[in-house]
Amino acid sequence: MSKTSGKTPQRSWAPSPAFVRAVLNGHGALGLAFAAVFYLICLTGTLSVFVDEFRRWENPGAPRMEQVSPDAVQQAFTAALDQAGPGVEHAFIHMPNSSEPMLRITTDAAGKDREWYADADGHLAGEAHQGWTEFLTRLHINLQLPRVWGRVLVGLAGVAMLSLLISGILAHPRVFRDAFHLRLGGSRRLQEADIHNRISVWGLPFHFLISLTGAVLGLSTIIVAALGLAVFQGDTQKVYDLFVVPEPVEDARAAPPLDLRPMFAEVARRSPQGHVGFIRIEHPTERGGGARFDVETAPELLTNVDVYAFDRANRLYYEKPAAKTNLGEQILGALAPLHFGWYGGAIVKIAYGLLGLGLTYLAVGGVYIWLARRRDKGRPAPVWERVWTAIVWGQPAALAMAALGALAAPGMAALPLGLWAGVSLAMLAAATSLAPARLALTGRVATGLTMLASALIHGGLSGVTDPVAAIADLTIGLAGLALAATLFKAFPQGAPKEQPLKAASTGGGNR
Repeated sequence: MSKTSGKTPQRSWAPSPAFVRAVLNGHGALGLAFAAVFYLICLTGTLSVFVDEFRRWENPGAPRMEQVSPDAVQQAFTAALDQAGPGVEHAFIHMPNSSEPMLRITTDAAGKDREWYADADGHLAGEAHQGWTEFLTRLHINLQLPRVWGRVLVGLAGVAMLSLLISGILAHPRVFRDAFHLRLGGSRRLQEADIHNRISVWGLPFHFLISLTGAVLGLSTIIVAALGLAVFQGDTQKVYDLFVVPEPVEDARAAPPLDLRPMFAEVARRSPQGHVGFIRIEHPTERGGGARFDVETAPELLTNVDVYAFDRANRLYYEKPAAKTNLGEQILGALAPLHFGWYGGAIVKIAYGLLGLGLTYLAVGGVYIWLARRRDKGRPAPVWERVWTAIVWGQPAALAMAALGALAAPGMAALPLGLWAGVSLAMLAAATSLAPARLALTGRVATGLTMLASALIHGGLSGVTDPVAAIADLTIGLAGLALAATLFKAFPQGAPKEQPLKAASTGGGNR
């Protein structure tokens, strides 16, 4: 008589091959989606370094000046209030500076913003156009999503970038020793990997700085919420009050427009070497109105702004010189200039632009290296190769089309977003039928032709008088011509030949 254990045998459950494939596809889709977000943030961030230049490009006929008198500012401010109509809650005056030598006045009435440029005598010279500039910066800062959620997502991308930098260094112990070692002309995957690692090392301080400041700026809402919960029993407003200039005492009774001229005089007395860069005006036609002056003092410092706030009676009720700010305030004030390169002038901006292009290349090349490794191991992902190539070259084409739309119809604020989304979806749709080489070529040529059209239309129709706008036209036109010319380089005999997917998958996206 045989003995048994008395236990009922249990059937082990194993996922079916179809289930495993579905999970892997979902995992790949999630990874590719985050890589696309990362790439978009890097690309738009590189362009956002030149936001002042883009604003001048969109307004090439705006009056230029190096300085402006308080009387002219007051006249322009009053004229802008008249144009905006009743109910103006806030007004913002951007004073001329070296990056943007123009006087710009913005009003906020019933949630609607309007903006004008003025000449040196205080006469309004027309409404400002910045549809492309606003679209670009919002796409970078919050991905055109609701502000809080978009900023958090961008902040998480900064955290991910930090993690990738640290893990990449730890995973490649020879990366510093081989900083100038490139294996060119052999295996395409090894060549791309070497270029990827070299750019990572050469730009490591910049990459670390950008990812850290981006993470802090993007996650500031969560940081404030955590501080409010830990220190002020959940009252986040008390956290903001530590850093934000208090508003004047509220009094909604009607009053004449605020007179800024006595405030200018007091600011000049307190900061004789300073330069008024920005003025924020609260409730300009109410008795509870007031104005905050940001005065730039020491140009060699990142946190160089003295803040003075006045009420309607010209009483200085708040003062914070830059020299008296604490370490936390200095760090907060330096985050945005450090992240975007808005310090040090044109040389720093150009350096940020080149390093930003390198970081964008890392975002692109990392995915291509992963796809090449899969292919070398006998597990190719042709669908993801086509999708990634469509994303890589679809975004430059979509951004170029958004800029052209903003230039052609400056009054249609939603047009750049619509064009960007339409071109992005069209490139993804093309990935269902075109191989990576064709997708890359289509994206390059579309980007180049659109940029070339933008430069020619802008330079021919706008009557460019601003030298920065002229330089922008030249740069955009030459870059567009170079991209469009790849059509002739790809098909020198005039008869396009489809390349095999295996050979073309890494080449088209990284050029």
